[in-house]
This record gives sequence, structure tokens and C-alpha cells, in this order.
Amino acid sequence: MTVLVTGGAGFIGSNFIFYWMENHPEDKVVCLDKLTYAGNLSTLKAVMDKPNFQFAKGDICDKERVFDLFRAEHPEVVVNFAAETHVDRSIDGPSVFLQTNLFGTATLLEACREFGVGRYHQVSTDEVYGDLPLERPDLFFTEETPLYTSSPYSASKAGADLMVQAYHKTFGVQATISRCSNNYGPYQFPEKLIPLMVLNALQDKPLPVYGEGINIRDWLYVKDHCRAIELILQKGKPGEIYNVGGHNERRNIDVVRLVCTELRKPESLITYVADRKGHDRRYAIDPEKIHKELGWLPETNFEDGMKRTIRWYAENREWWEGIVSGEYQEYYKKMYGSR
Repeated sequence: MTVLVTGGAGFIGSNFIFYWMENHPEDKVVCLDKLTYAGNLSTLKAVMDKPNFQFAKGDICDKERVFDLFRAEHPEVVVNFAAETHVDRSIDGPSVFLQTNLFGTATLLEACREFGVGRYHQVSTDEVYGDLPLERPDLFFTEETPLYTSSPYSASKAGADLMVQAYHKTFGVQATISRCSNNYGPYQFPEKLIPLMVLNALQDKPLPVYGEGINIRDWLYVKDHCRAIELILQKGKPGEIYNVGGHNERRNIDVVRLVCTELRKPESLITYVADRKGHDRRYAIDPEKIHKELGWLPETNFEDGMKRTIRWYAENREWWEGIVSGEYQEYYKKMYGSR
């Protein structure tokens, strides 16, 4: 069958393409990506020449481009990773988040309805639930937790989820949604915590930590996430939401200290900068539903996953050295230079 992966030149999307092509070599994979700052065509170098892979440049908000691609490729499955994802950027400029995350999703859903696509999967985030108090480690997000967003990013993703549910109920689009915790692994753009800290440490640069670094995140190795999506596509029930969490909760400061330890860098590199607006305190997902119904559990513990991730960045300088120059440096100065 043909699987259309949107946002496949980004972090999780590219890892999903690698995973799917390795485990389903009989399928054709088509990647649609706008190639914004976070989409890197060199990430897909390993599959670009494979006969069962095709890359198409385009914006999911461009209805004509999307419909032409559906008309030409006849995808049976669509997996939507395409999104603006960085909270800081959503605070700085919310409109592009609404455009891509909400209206882009609606464009894909309309194409699925028009062309009778058998399955649509929306990759969402635990941030649609808001946050949890630090002093209540017994509380977790479940699929029944009300939506309570904290940023333009999470609000745009929550809106997209509601649109997916509406298209399923009103038009019968066979759609599922997954809400994941923080991913980490190879090919992640270095605006996110782990690659930012790893790359800065490799270059002996300061490691900027928001506030006191006590905010807690639940970390999920990207390959475990890809396997969860595979199971949802194979065995998940249309109309359902599945939370995908790693049960690997860590304070941000402890993640940064682990990076220092693994790279044998002094903790004196750690600097504390002013906290961002509306910074969520704690994310923690209860993955009981996907475990009970689909048999999924994360296979990668945090320490092992971090070793693999740090080693990958250390051994793939050619991938990230171009990224941390130019436009990204201007953004970096804007975010951290005056804090």
C-alpha cells in the first residue's frame, strides 16, 4: 500500500519513515514536507534513492498541492506529523501555528474525505492537557483528561484534534489520534532541550536552563513512539485517542546534568535564564489504554536512550553543524541572549 507521511523531513516524521520502510519494505512511502527551518532534506538522504520512496515538497495548507498529490499517489494511509511545534516560537508568533496546525490538518482531512482514504492518523501532544502540579506525582494525563492548553502551540494542536474528531463523527473519516510525551533521539532540531544541550556541550558553550530547571517532562525515545503509531494503524480503533508516554519523568536540570556527565563536561557550563511565559510545570502520561488494548510498552529506558542519542549527535556533526549557523543563530540569540 501507499503511506503518505506529512512532515517527514522533520524529527519524528523522518524517524517514522525509516522505521516504516525497514519493517514494511513492500509499501511505498510518500513524504510531503514544506521544508521549513525544522525540515531538513539531508535527514532523508538514506532513503531518497530507494524505489519505494518519493519526496514531494509542499505545504499541507495548500489545498491544490495536497489534492494533486492525493490524486496522483492514491494513499491508503495518511500519517500527519506536519506541525509547528516549538512553544517559544508560538509565543513569539502565534499565527503560523494556527495556520499550519489547524488549517493544515483540516486540508488533509478534507483530502481524505474527498479521495476515500482508508486511514488517517493525527500525531498530537500531551501539551493539549495543560500541566500537572509538581507536588502531585500520583496524577497523570489520561485520554479522559479535559483539554486545558497553556500556549498558542498547544491550543492549535488541541484545535486540530477536535477537527479530526469532527471529521470522523460527521464525515466518517477513519481517523485516530495519538498524544505523546516529549520525544528525543536522532535528527531532532536543536531548539528542543536535549539536542540543544548536547550540541552546546559538544562545543563547550553555556547550557541555558529555564528558571530553576525544576519543570518535569516525561521522555519517550522516538523509535518507541514510531512503534506505537504502527500498532495504532494496525490495531487501533477509528475514532479513538491513544496516549503514548515513556514513564521516564525527569526534571529538566537533571537531564542537563546527565548530558554533562555523559560528555564529561563540567556543570559550570550550566546557566540559568529567565523562565518563559506560561511554562508548564509537569507532563506525565498514563499509557495504560494503549498497553491494554494494543500491547504497547516503551522498550527504551531513559539512560540507554540518552546514551544512543548523545552518541548519534557526537558522530554526526555534518548533520547539525550547518543547522546551528545562520538563521538558527539569530533565533538562539533572540531566545536566550537577553535572559
